[in-house]
Amino acid sequence: MKIGIFDSGLGGLIIAKAIKKAMPEYDYVYLGDTKRVPYGNRSHEAVFEFTKEAMNYLFKKENCGIIIIACNTASARALRRIQQEYLVEYNNTRHLMGEPERNILGVLVPTAEECAKYGRVGVLGTLGTISSNTFPSEIKKLNSKTIVFQNPAPMLVPLAEAGEKIMAKPFLQKYLKPFMNKKLEAVALGCTHYPFFKTEIKKMLPKSIKLISQDEIVPKKFKDYLVRHGDIEKRLAKKGTIKILLTDITPNITKLSQKWFGKTKPELIRL
Repeated sequence: MKIGIFDSGLGGLIIAKAIKKAMPEYDYVYLGDTKRVPYGNRSHEAVFEFTKEAMNYLFKKENCGIIIIACNTASARALRRIQQEYLVEYNNTRHLMGEPERNILGVLVPTAEECAKYGRVGVLGTLGTISSNTFPSEIKKLNSKTIVFQNPAPMLVPLAEAGEKIMAKPFLQKYLKPFMNKKLEAVALGCTHYPFFKTEIKKMLPKSIKLISQDEIVPKKFKDYLVRHGDIEKRLAKKGTIKILLTDITPNITKLSQKWFGKTKPELIRL
């Protein structure tokens, strides 16, 4: 069985690349819903339906044993329902067939765990993620004393998808400005697209502020998860392959994937 990674667009490729670098032995399938990106301005029901479609495809067509939802909007708006409704029903069916169950993880809780180490934290995210209030809720569960400030950054996803770092600078300054007088200890990038601007953001923040980036956190957390769940790990294929599936392929997507993966760039497959 393979490891599935799902995102609304290309942002999750940053996470996929980081996970594969940390654990190159496993087989990966990435599914990006590039036709319907971004998810941040979608309704809860739409995000749930889109996410469920992706889970179905990765489990049934690609034989994934575990899936990481590398989309904070989907993690915030749909993951719990996906786990409690869809996954329970899916695994019950597998039990009747005598087959092992499968699992679905998100990226939001691992990020919240890192945020909870600090006293004052800022979170940048999509409109959907910020309006869900999931980050403060999850952080408070871990450390009730952590004070959380949030700010939506709606333009960063389309700018990342377009590969536009220069055009993003005034937006980054606008989105980070509310954090500057909050005496923050850390700022979390609450969207898998945002590490694309990590260098620019670090330059804009005071050096005393720790930048929490999911491409650095998620691989470590996932590696620990597989160590703790040997029953899942032993069923995973280990040929070191990666397949990238997209619901739409544009020249810019091809250009970005080449830039991010270089000579090892996998083939892009349109669904």
